[in-house]
Formats: sequence, structure tokens, C-alpha cells
Amino acid sequence: MDTPPFSELGLPDTLLAAIETLGYERPSPIQAMSIPPALLGKDLVGLSATGSGKTAAFTLPALAKLDVKIGHPQVLILCPTRELAVQVCEEVHRLGAKMPGLHATPVYGGAPIDRQLRALRSGAQLVVGTPGRLLDHLRRGSFDPSHIKMAILDEADRMLDMGFKDEMDELLAALPAERQTLFFSATMSQGVSRLIQKFGKNPEIVEIQQKARTVSTVDQSYFEVRQRSKVEVLSRILDMNPPRLGIIFCNTKRSVDECTEDLVNRGYAADRLHGDITQQMRERVLKRFREGSVEILVATDVAARGLDIEEIDIVFNYDLPTDPEDYVHRIGRTGRAGRSGRAVSFVYGREIYRMQTIERYTRHVVRRERIPSVEQVEGRRADLIFDDLKERLESGKFDAYQDNIDRLLEQGHTPTDIAGALVTMIREASGREGSVIDEDREPERPARRDPRDARPPRDDRGPQRDDRGPRPERFDNGPRREIQPTEAGMTRLFLSLGKTHGVMAKEIVGMLYREVGLPDGCLGRISLFPNHSLVDVPEQFIGQVMDRTRSARLRGRPFRMDVDRGPRDNG
Repeated sequence: MDTPPFSELGLPDTLLAAIETLGYERPSPIQAMSIPPALLGKDLVGLSATGSGKTAAFTLPALAKLDVKIGHPQVLILCPTRELAVQVCEEVHRLGAKMPGLHATPVYGGAPIDRQLRALRSGAQLVVGTPGRLLDHLRRGSFDPSHIKMAILDEADRMLDMGFKDEMDELLAALPAERQTLFFSATMSQGVSRLIQKFGKNPEIVEIQQKARTVSTVDQSYFEVRQRSKVEVLSRILDMNPPRLGIIFCNTKRSVDECTEDLVNRGYAADRLHGDITQQMRERVLKRFREGSVEILVATDVAARGLDIEEIDIVFNYDLPTDPEDYVHRIGRTGRAGRSGRAVSFVYGREIYRMQTIERYTRHVVRRERIPSVEQVEGRRADLIFDDLKERLESGKFDAYQDNIDRLLEQGHTPTDIAGALVTMIREASGREGSVIDEDREPERPARRDPRDARPPRDDRGPQRDDRGPRPERFDNGPRREIQPTEAGMTRLFLSLGKTHGVMAKEIVGMLYREVGLPDGCLGRISLFPNHSLVDVPEQFIGQVMDRTRSARLRGRPFRMDVDRGPRDNG
């Protein structure tokens, strides 16, 4: 639908200036329909899909009503997860950048409570938080709800699904009766309807209709693959079209751990998110994922809820979800803001019936694909190498190494042989050993039916790179030491073996995780150079690494590890 410009929605000049600075041209449909009634003080129910711009739809009217001269909480935003609370608060600061004196703070579990206490006591006017931690502050008396003008429930359906009903009831009941309440949700479930009836005052309903529940910019396909072959098929797909960023969804924490370990051992820049990961580690993983030093994130649904990163190229359903709505939420992580994306699902045996249920729910046929062969993958890898080589030659951004080339020519080697040997070395350095799968034998499966046909059997109805950076732990494989500074809490170690010794990043990772005993996923950036390597390790493990690598060997060679002292002359 065509929407009016932001200047016609009734927003104050300070917000319009921030919107212009951020480069937003016109509001999305949910923003255009929600902002005017919210500014008039009406209660509102906004029903719109993930990625439609809901955050700005409630943040802009909230900021418009906020008085920066008053040092008390005036706006409360409830979110289902810590990650979403942080992202919403970041959006508040972006949109409120032209409001001097604005103080907004995120409040969530798993983070030090003393820092949150200081933020609340210092006069936060807008509080974004999760129900559990906010209720804790309410009971402690550190959160004063008496000045709240507006309460916003972001992803209300998800908060109810996650079991926050009692916390939400107690929080909303503690707010002033004359407040304004905005409910935003992807669906109008019975629980959301009950909340609205109990705490809303004749709210205006704004609904953005979608003919299909999945976006047209996402290419959806599935592969029929046995459980034991999933990692191999996953690797082939990643090698055929290396993504800048990708998410792999699993149904269990154990599946997340096993998949992540297998990918790291194969040399991919992978890390994990699930309910057992500490908050400090979660924030570090998400920071590295946003920066691109981690290219593949393996996660459960709850851990990835509220993850709002627009550059995700591909989403994998490593385990097919039992709920079609979870499928929609998962693949909604890619193809955002008009970009193209890809969603790949792994299916086998009777799971085909579950896929048919998903197709009926989304009103979209998911295409079946054949597993790429080893020959196809090798051919694609060769094409990528030659494309990169051609681009480097045409740009002129490379060192001549003329003396080395002349020495080889003087020894009788032809330019063609030299180039061929170099390309072979590149392929060997970046390659990996695959395993055999039964791709040529059709698996036994139920007959494929049209998604509009009858319902599936009762026993299966659910629970009764624009910039293709190197893979990490294949990081920074260039000859120069142009590397990023270490993250906070990390120390960079020097390892006296490099690419000329045949060392690969995945071998360094395997040694540190298996032999030294470091926790999986704790390593930072790994940089490979001709005669040495650099590894970022958490500070608390430096002594353990030094002690356990004194007599260790890598590729059959002894080596030295020490705290990095800066650039060396050995490459």
C-alpha cells in the first residue's frame, strides 16, 4: 500500500529530524496506520508479521509523548527476550537521537542487577525489559510505575507462549489506570485477546493482511536427508553458495551443540545459542555474529527469538519444527527489508507430512531439491576461487613477489605450471574432507501429495556474501598483518606455525578444544599467516593454554605459543 510521508503523521520536529538522518523515506504500512491513533492517546492493537517495522510503529509515538525534563519512568516496553529488549532500546536511542536529555535503559535477566539499579535510580524515562526481571525490580521497589503514561507489549503472543502470563498480569495491574496501552503481536491468539479485554480500553485494531504468511523474497526448498548425513549435506550447501551470515535452527539444545561442534571441526565459523549459554557468552556470540566474524549461528527457537539482523542470507531448518508458526518465524529471519533470502529444510520419512502441513499453513509450495554431489561442490569451489582470482587481478591489489617468481622461472618452471601449483595449494588450504551419503539412492518416503489435499495422519500432527570473508576459523588469510583489535576480555596468542607448514584453522581449533580442554565456542578471531598464526583466547584460559601446549605437536611439528608482541618479520 502507498503510505504518506512521516511528516504527515503528526510527529514532532525532533523525531522527524532523526528519521531524516537515519534515511527512512516513507513509513511501512503498520507504522502509517499505528502512529496517528497512538499520538491521539488511543489504546491500540497492532497485528503485523515479523520484520514489518513494528518497533518504530510504537517507539515513535512513545518518544513523542515523553517529557525529558521528568526523571521518572514514563514509558514501559515489555519484550519476550533479552536480545529483543536490547534491540528495541537501541532503536529508541536511534530515533531519539535529537532529544537531549533522553534516558532509556534495558532491563533483563542474566545481567548484573546493580547496573540496572543505578540506571533506574538515575532517572530513566523509558524502560525496556523482560517480564521476569521487571517484576523483580517492581517488588524490590527499584522500578516506580506511578508515572507511566504508556505501556507497550511487543510480541505479546510470544511472551504468553513463553509462560509470562502471571508476570504480565502483575506488571500491568501495577500501572496507573489512566495509562495508554499498545499491544503488538504477530497473531491474535486467545491469550492476547484475554490480555486486551482485561487491560485495554476499547483499543483500535490495526491489522496488516498478508495473502501468504511467508515473504515472496525468500526462496524455500527442502532436501530429503537422513539424520546421520545432515552435517555433510549442510556443508555441501554452504560450500556451493557461501553465505555472509546464516542461521541453523535445531529443536533441542543437544542438537545445537552437536551441529556446532561438527561445523567447527570442519572449519566453518560457527557458534551457538541456546538456553544454557550464559548471558555474557550470548552477548559475545551475537556481537561476533553481527560483525561477521561468526558466519553461521546454530540456535534453538527461544534463543533466537527477537534476533533482528537484516543481512542474514540463509536459514536452515536442521530439525523441522512441529509448529508451522515456528517455521514462519524461522524463515522470517531472512529476506528482510526487501532483500532476497533462502530457507532450506531437512526432511526425511514421515516428516514429509509435516512439510505438507507447513505448506497448507503458509499457502506456499516448498520446492524439493536434490543433494549436491561431491563433483558439483568441487566445481563450484573452483569457480569461486577463479572468480576471486580474476577480481584480484583486475583490481591490481596484490603483491608481485617478482623475485620469487623469477627464481622459479630460472629453475625451468613455466608460468602456467607456477599458477597451477598456486591454485592447487589454495584449494588444498581451503578444502575439507567430505563423507559419502546415499544421495544416488532414493529414500523410502510417503507419496508426495498436493498441499491442498486431506490432512496428514493423526499420529504426525504434532505433539500430542556480497562480502565473502574467509571462514574462520579460516580468518584473515592474507599475507599482511592487517587484523582487527582484540575483543574485551580476550588475549591474542602467537603460534609459531602457519600456512607454509600446512596448518589449517580447524586444526588449531580442534587442538585447543580437545587437547587443551577449552570450552566449545570460547575462541575469538584466528588469523593465519605464512609462518605463524594468531589466536584470540579468553584471558582466564591463557595459563591453561600455555601449560598444556608446551609438549604438544601440530601436524607432527613442535611449536611455541606465547602472548603476541606485535608484528614480526617472519610473515
